[in-house]
Amino acid sequence: MHRIVLFSQYFKDEQVVIILLIFLVLLYCTSHVVGAKDDLYVNITILEILQRIIIRYGFVFCTVCLDGSPPAYHLHRGHGTGLGSWIIYLDGGGWCDSITACLNRSTTNLGSTKHMGKEGFFDGILHNTSIRNPEFHNWNRVRIKYCDGSSFTGDVEQVDPENKLYFRGARIFKAIMEDLWSKGLESAENVRIYCTFSAILSGISAGGLATILNCDKFKCLLPENARVGCVADAGFFIYGRTIDDTSYIQEMYHKIVNLHKSYKLSLFLFCFKGLLRIYHQPAHLKNILVPPHVDPQHVWEDCLNNTKTCTSSQHIAIQAFGVEFLKTFEGLPPCFTRGYFLTSCYSHGGILAPPYWFSSTSPRLLNKTIGETVADWYFERTRFQCIDPYPCVKVCKDLNNH
Repeated sequence: MHRIVLFSQYFKDEQVVIILLIFLVLLYCTSHVVGAKDDLYVNITILEILQRIIIRYGFVFCTVCLDGSPPAYHLHRGHGTGLGSWIIYLDGGGWCDSITACLNRSTTNLGSTKHMGKEGFFDGILHNTSIRNPEFHNWNRVRIKYCDGSSFTGDVEQVDPENKLYFRGARIFKAIMEDLWSKGLESAENVRIYCTFSAILSGISAGGLATILNCDKFKCLLPENARVGCVADAGFFIYGRTIDDTSYIQEMYHKIVNLHKSYKLSLFLFCFKGLLRIYHQPAHLKNILVPPHVDPQHVWEDCLNNTKTCTSSQHIAIQAFGVEFLKTFEGLPPCFTRGYFLTSCYSHGGILAPPYWFSSTSPRLLNKTIGETVADWYFERTRFQCIDPYPCVKVCKDLNNH
């Protein structure tokens, strides 16, 4: 009897310990969701040699970065209702339009996986909490590393023995898509029985341009009944003139296309689901209006870093560029499903940054953040086409400058 009492007391004590442990775990989890330490880093996945070989018409094509190293991506798995849904995010980082520029790039993280970090930062549209990313937090989220210098459009088989550079951006996109489908879309076929299969292709800057150029190809890789959308952030670059009235960006793109053989990429009029373009100025001004070579005296340097320091003549030039941008944008063929969220906030890349994507400091149009707008547009809750032109900036609160 004494032993039974002791055992009973021990059992009760153990129950108390278990309850306390559960309480502490719940407390930790709650703190983790709402606390400041919410940053998410995801391990890199590097394609093995067999995964980066594409067989086309009986020929073997190897898929590699500029320096010949294998391409890579970061994948954070979805759960619950997001099991059958995917966000594919394409990194940005400019371009290389010459052998010299590409050689220099091949020794950095923008041209080689040898120089990339082992973890990728996931925030904004890629974050995994409903507080920061209400609509897409439980989707499968992928961040594809950018290492080709052509916005994933290059397709050159020959390798120059002197420089040993590889121009195969289009193959990188295809190989990674195929690898992701083998890892998730097979099971997604079963998931589709119970819920809608959804996919978004997105990217910033050079990755935003890649989103536009690869949008139809992305659609063709997916089931016919999939809900597909493309979100290009700061990736719409116009053929504007520089401050000395030259066509620098047009000439640069011609060089990129010729060097990387980007003209092999098949382009269509994209109007199956449209594109939501988010416009931010810095990359456009620095690549189109004031590229470095047209400002050798650095007269524009302070203005480009902080528009509050711009002179009146510089403000006029920027405003004229904004008018030209909107004129080009509004000249696109009509498309009912195309959405756009155009602000002149002086920032670059909003969908991966909490202050811009979904927070109290986010730019708002029609009282909606970028995160809310993308979700409403994608799920067809509303048709969103809104412009807040420069200099009538009323939506850029608490941002660095505008």
